[in-house]
Amino acid sequence: MINPRLKHLSIRLLEVFITVVRLGKVSAAARSLHLTQPTVSLQLKKMAELVGAPLLESRESSMVPTEVGQEVYRAACDLLSRLDDLDSFLGGVREGSAGHIRIGLVTTAKYVMPRILGPFYRRFPGVQVTLSIGNRAHVLSRFEQQEDDLYLFSHPPAGERVLASRIISNPLRLIAPADHWAVGQKGLSFDALKAERFIMREPGSATRMMFESWLSARGIELSDTMQIESNEAIRLSVASGLGLSVISAHTLSEGDLGPEKPAVLDVADFPLRSNWYLVARRDKRLPQSALRLIRFMAENLGDCIDPRYVADNIDSLNKVFGKE
Repeated sequence: MINPRLKHLSIRLLEVFITVVRLGKVSAAARSLHLTQPTVSLQLKKMAELVGAPLLESRESSMVPTEVGQEVYRAACDLLSRLDDLDSFLGGVREGSAGHIRIGLVTTAKYVMPRILGPFYRRFPGVQVTLSIGNRAHVLSRFEQQEDDLYLFSHPPAGERVLASRIISNPLRLIAPADHWAVGQKGLSFDALKAERFIMREPGSATRMMFESWLSARGIELSDTMQIESNEAIRLSVASGLGLSVISAHTLSEGDLGPEKPAVLDVADFPLRSNWYLVARRDKRLPQSALRLIRFMAENLGDCIDPRYVADNIDSLNKVFGKE
C-alpha cells in the first residue's frame, strides 16, 4: 500500500526536484524551469513534507541530495522515464515508430555516431535523438546523474549498475607534421621521439588517459607538452608544425586538410588499441526507441561504418542489454 502522502507527489514536483539535483542550485533550476526562486523553494519544501524527511542539504554552495534524497531522485528519474516511454509507445501506436533517445558521447565518438544515426533516421524518421558531447569526465558525470539513455565510452565506468558492450575499435595513432624527419621511417622506437613536443588533450579525456597509461607502464616522461581541448585543433596544430600527438584514427579519417594534413608515424606499439563501448545503466529502464537503436546497430553497424572497425561480438549486443 502506497503511503497516502506520497500520492500527492505530482509530476511537476518530481521535475522540480530532479532539476535542482542536476543543476545543484535553486536559482539555476528556477531559470531552467521558467519559475521564480520562491516557487521552486516552496515546491521543494512541500516535497520534503510529503516524503517526511529532508531531501537536500547545502554543501560547498551547492544543493546535494541527502541519503533519502538520493533514493527519491532515483525513483523520480525512473518514474518520469517510464511515463516518457509510455508517451512514446502511445505515439508509436498512433503514428508509427516514434520516441526520443538521449545519448552521451565522448568527444572522439562524434565522428562515428552520425554515420550510424543517419541510416537509423532514414528507417525510423519518427525517432528524435539528442546528443550530448564531452570528454570522459563530462559524460561520466551525465551517467552518474542518469541524464541520458545510452552512452558511448572508450573507458566505460565499472560497477554492478553498468551494462557495457564493445562495439567499435578506436585505434590511437601517433601523428606528426608532413615534413617531420620521422615521416616514412619504419618501426621507429618511441624513445627517438620522447624529447619532441607532444600536444595533449585536457585532463579527463580518455585519449589522454590511454596515452599516459602507456607512457607510465614504460617509465617514460615527456619533457615538453602542450594542452589543447579540441581534436580538430590538435590535428591542425600538428599539421602546422606545432608538435606531435596521439589521436583517434577516426578523427584523422574525417575531412581532408589537403597540404595541411598530418602524417601517421610508424612507431613500435602503435596504434594503441582502444575501443568504444555502448553503455547503459542497469537500474534505468531504456525507452523503446533506445532498444530499437540497439537492435539496429546489432544488425546494421557494418553497413554504417568501415566493417574493419566493427567489434567481432556485435551480434551479441541485444543479449548483453537483455533485449532478446
